Amino acid sequence: MNLAYAGGFKEAAEQVVELEKVGLDMVWVAEAYGFDAATLMGYLAAKTERVQIASGIFPIYSRTPALLAQTAAGLDYVSGGRAVLGLGASGPQVIEGWHGVAYDKPLARTREIIDICRRVWRREVLTNDGIYQLPRPGGTGLGKPLKLITHPVRAQIPIYVAALGPKNVEMTAELADGWLPIMFIPEKAKSVWGDSLAKGAANRSADLGPLQISAGGMLAVGEGLEKLRDAGRPMVALYVGGMGAKGKNFYNDLACRYGFEAEAEKIQDLYLDGKRDEAAAAVPEEFLEKTSLVGPEGFVKERIAAMAEAGVTELSITPVGPDPVKLVEKVKGWVEDL
Repeated sequence: MNLAYAGGFKEAAEQVVELEKVGLDMVWVAEAYGFDAATLMGYLAAKTERVQIASGIFPIYSRTPALLAQTAAGLDYVSGGRAVLGLGASGPQVIEGWHGVAYDKPLARTREIIDICRRVWRREVLTNDGIYQLPRPGGTGLGKPLKLITHPVRAQIPIYVAALGPKNVEMTAELADGWLPIMFIPEKAKSVWGDSLAKGAANRSADLGPLQISAGGMLAVGEGLEKLRDAGRPMVALYVGGMGAKGKNFYNDLACRYGFEAEAEKIQDLYLDGKRDEAAAAVPEEFLEKTSLVGPEGFVKERIAAMAEAGVTELSITPVGPDPVKLVEKVKGWVEDL
């Protein structure tokens, strides 16, 4: 499951403790421009015993590759080998607006960061000749190749990449341990991402094992719960409408590739005009239905089966309702029966 961007983190952590007891396998901690994820992940590590603790995501621009590797290794140490390094490019609004760093070469940067992290964890003497120059040329001239002083719990911490574009998904399928698609519609997965996944897999090292795919959605099981899907409207409107400008919004592009071109344009126009409630109302019911796990038991089971059929290996959920522990316990059984 994913933890919220802002507010109520300690309460959410207590919920994770209870959900861990009934089978929650992994928790994703967001960062964006709220609290940093690493601090919260360390807190979760102290509170839990089994659940994997993942950054969902660390932006590739806000930390150096070496610091990303150090942070992941430190979290893996305090959690006893339960850390997952989730990486993503985020977007220009956050990277340039919040961090003040140029948003450039996301693909090449991600590729280099993955390689550098793995070399750090293997305690290799670190040099790099690419976007990241290690040691840095010029300056004082005192920089020298170094290796990690401490010994990581694991020499290969899992790396997941949040990717949407064709080239980024291809790179993820080639190099990463896992893939984090957002607003995943399983029936459209092959037509939207199939070629990219196949191309990446063709160049994938056998040492990595199969690519893990983490996807799912809001979870609620019962009759007459369909209106709960509306809780997802503001988020979809924000991403499809407000994450970027016209022609520079990855999530809007994704909605178009799913076949919602007219709706995506309308949502974006309304959102960029400041009409956020109207933008949320314009999100198609079909989109909410296909990207959620909300409805009668038979419907939810069908959606889970569709996810598995589309290649999803890890069901990512946001439980909604009065008893999330019972809900997770029930759905865990369904997943294990697939």
